[in-house]
Amino acid sequence: MTKPIPANPVVAVAGATGAVGREFLNVLHQLDFPASEVRALASARSAGKELPFEGCGQVPAGNLVVQEMTPESFQGVDIALFSAGASVSKALREAVVEAGAVMIDNSSAFRMDEDVPLVVPEVNPEDVAWNPGVIANPNCSTIQMVVALKPLDEVSPIKRVVVSTYQAASGAGAAAMDELYDQTKDFLEGTSEEDLTVNAFQHRIAFNCIPHIDVFLDDGSTKEEWKMIAETKKIMHRDSLEVAATCVRVPVLRCHGESINVEFEGPVSVEEARAALEGAPGVVVMDDPAENLYPMPGLLAHTTPVYVGRIRQDASVEHGIAFWDVADQIRKGAALNAVQIALLLVPSE
Repeated sequence: MTKPIPANPVVAVAGATGAVGREFLNVLHQLDFPASEVRALASARSAGKELPFEGCGQVPAGNLVVQEMTPESFQGVDIALFSAGASVSKALREAVVEAGAVMIDNSSAFRMDEDVPLVVPEVNPEDVAWNPGVIANPNCSTIQMVVALKPLDEVSPIKRVVVSTYQAASGAGAAAMDELYDQTKDFLEGTSEEDLTVNAFQHRIAFNCIPHIDVFLDDGSTKEEWKMIAETKKIMHRDSLEVAATCVRVPVLRCHGESINVEFEGPVSVEEARAALEGAPGVVVMDDPAENLYPMPGLLAHTTPVYVGRIRQDASVEHGIAFWDVADQIRKGAALNAVQIALLLVPSE
């Protein structure tokens, strides 16, 4: 059973040596999370490594020594930030909960479990209250979309969403980012197609777009597309919401882009949509076509907001708005969202 979270909690970062784990440490520092202790946990092969940490709360700057992650690692922990893969999360859930900690899990392990809240703090912060010791962090592409959908839904209820994603290599992990770098270099140096190294994706990612993320399902959609549909309905508490998704991997390092068309129950003008987005937490409107100003994934890496631009009427439906959004997949799509969830658990002064 979880215990009350203290004002200065002990935080464990599970999977600390991975791309998202390291970003957890960056975000804890940048938000000055009020931790009394931060533990870096990883597999046995990483134990003993040192990770630089700039400090947060009561934890001074310095190197964190990575500890091997075992069921006993969570004794005395209040909040465990997990990015170690679904199988690890499932294996250690009981140990975390029995230690009295709350697991905030970045994997897909528990997202659709009925007893586990799926939370984006700008959208459904109230759902953390009914957590059973586990809170799920949504899929990265879902997070940035619902942050933009929430303020629009408050103008007029949304009936239908059609989204096409342009997802960065980082969504497939650090090795995938390395593959994009190396493959691009090899391609430009004239390496033949059959001699290019292809491990992280189904096909060459350099100078290519791959309309295939995760596995294909029986209906011809991919699991990534299914995630966006199912998770959006759960987060927004709207089973009747219609969502159509096409997810594509593109040769970008960190930021996902999304083309989104929204159909509302009632009329919504471009001006109303813009005003709602400009006033929304976590959203930055970057939209001035006359000055060629719009969000671009290649230029927004390491930023925290969801950027929205190209806001315009969608004349193909009676009440439609179209827009484009961009967010850093490792930050808002993973580490930042999880730490923001953790902040919701910390008692306010």
